[in-house]
Amino acid sequence: MSESALFPGLFEAVPDALIVVDGDGRIVQANAQAERLFGYRSGGLERVAIEQLIPASARDRHRDHRARYMRQPHVRPMGVTGQSLIGQRLDGAQFPVEIALSPIDSDQGLRYLASVRDISETQRARQALVRARYDALAARIGQLALEAQDESGVVDHVPALLAAALDTRVVAVVFVTDDRQSVATRASTGLDEAAAASRSPIGFDREALLARIAEGETLVVDDLAGDTDGRFPLVVAGSGSAVLLPLSDRGRPMGALLVVSSQPRHFDHDALHLLQSVANLIAAFVQRRRTEEQLAHSQRLDAIGQLTGGIAHDFNNLLTVLSGSLQLLEMEHEQRPEASELIASALRSVGRGAELTGKLLAFARRQRLMPQAVAVPALLRDVESMLQRTLGDSVRLYVRCEDDLPTAYVDPTQLDAALVNLALNARDAMPRGGEITVEAGVHQVGDQAASGELAAGRYVRISVTDTGRGMAPEILARAMEPFFTTKEAGRGSGLGLSMAYGFAKQSGGHLRIDSTLGYGTRVALFLPAAQALAAAASPVAATRVQGKGEAVLVVEDDGAVRNIAVAFLRSAGYQVLAVASAEEALRRLSDDESIALLFSDVMLGEGMNGKELAIAARGLRPRLPILLTSGYEIDATEPAATAEAFELLRKPYRREQLAAAVARALDPLIDERAAPQ
Repeated sequence: MSESALFPGLFEAVPDALIVVDGDGRIVQANAQAERLFGYRSGGLERVAIEQLIPASARDRHRDHRARYMRQPHVRPMGVTGQSLIGQRLDGAQFPVEIALSPIDSDQGLRYLASVRDISETQRARQALVRARYDALAARIGQLALEAQDESGVVDHVPALLAAALDTRVVAVVFVTDDRQSVATRASTGLDEAAAASRSPIGFDREALLARIAEGETLVVDDLAGDTDGRFPLVVAGSGSAVLLPLSDRGRPMGALLVVSSQPRHFDHDALHLLQSVANLIAAFVQRRRTEEQLAHSQRLDAIGQLTGGIAHDFNNLLTVLSGSLQLLEMEHEQRPEASELIASALRSVGRGAELTGKLLAFARRQRLMPQAVAVPALLRDVESMLQRTLGDSVRLYVRCEDDLPTAYVDPTQLDAALVNLALNARDAMPRGGEITVEAGVHQVGDQAASGELAAGRYVRISVTDTGRGMAPEILARAMEPFFTTKEAGRGSGLGLSMAYGFAKQSGGHLRIDSTLGYGTRVALFLPAAQALAAAASPVAATRVQGKGEAVLVVEDDGAVRNIAVAFLRSAGYQVLAVASAEEALRRLSDDESIALLFSDVMLGEGMNGKELAIAARGLRPRLPILLTSGYEIDATEPAATAEAFELLRKPYRREQLAAAVARALDPLIDERAAPQ
């Protein structure tokens, strides 16, 4: 029987392309369907090498495979390899195929029958199904994001969902730690199973992983066995393939999605598209949640700050009355030691009350700051000297400063107080002793990294780190609220952190707390860098002055406080007129040109406040000396130029402080004449 006469009816009846190959791999017979499929004319496939029907890049591999098959021929049905096979037409066009093989005995010897089927449409249908499944998964994760109350509601579910959809052994979501020195696994699947199944468990090289995340680029490794350069940060790679997709927060990498498969070249275009979509969704969700938490925290602190500032103002008025009354009694009973001792004790209590309201005002950002260029290393040396005597023998203190540290533009007194408070909090968090590290360095915020916390610019970062017990998340969330404390009764007021936070924000910086239960706490102050070098302050000698009968107009809506001010000024040698409102004060100024000075509270109830009164008074009498007083000190919303236009005396004030302030307002050169020559 001739080659062309083999099974003539069968060849034309079967819908698949049929090709018969001899032992040299040459086509000896092909049906019309095969000629149409591969683009050959009738009879054009005869004696053509079978490798001509596949892409050139796969021909050598196919020859090896054909030789092995011919040595051990067997029936192989379609689709059993699970691999995607590619055919090539005469014009070079390529298309996916499935092939069945069978050995056939003939008069000319053993022949090999290949049944070839074009699966382009089938493959497109499969891809459509896969993409639909991937789209459904992305939609499912998106729904979780809409319903979740926190990050865990989404992040914790992603690994299991992806592992099931992609048939992978390991999926992990990792985040860069707050100090950006390491990474932490937030959620994962397969890591424990991989460790149990291997004598060398799979794990991530955290240092290499941190470096990869910092690069901000997607990394795909098709064959881990061939990853000799260790591009993928696995401790033990083994075989398979892997993908790393960074999670970005406004252009800054904050973590990564890691996926590892047991199969090489497992991640096709659709799988990578799904993973990128999920990574983008996780990053957007986490970014939004963190922004919402920061906003809510800021709004909560602002609301508490406004309430706290109002309470402090009213309390300072009460302290002014108490302090003033005690000082007047002190003047009357100078010759009675037993009375003087009781009055002095009461005044000390008033002083402690004033310190408390000062801390409240610091949190509420309603204190008057005196910022200047401060050399931080020198200030830290002074703080270190004091803390070494205060912290106790069980606490080891370390102070470090970066070289070429810029000066900070802050109020040195308030910075000193904030650092002491932070150090004492750190000590109290280590009942059995430990280490406190104070470090100062430079922190640069670029335009892209600017946020509600810190504007773009250069800052001095001062951090206080302890090795204490740390804080649970629910405690950390309330740590900066005034009067919130976990210490036992009598051990703390709950104002240390809140005061430091208010001072940092009012200075144009920020305070950030990082803490993990059982692993200590790190509090970082970010303070604006100064534009000029620090200058040493020149001391001015204190002076006591008495009035010469000048008329002072006192404006105070609180009757008790007004009486104290009147008594203080009369005892200092001034004539005093007292009114309760700004409107009445303006009428007196218009009618009485003998008034030499206006002394007004800033908060005056209804109508104009003290600042507005001062501006209106200057409109009437441009050269009128003006002195203001307040329990708030300044309004945080007041423009800087207006806030500095008039001297402000903080309540509660002592009699000599009021007298000195009035004397300065009446004669601005009095301090210069009093200074030592």
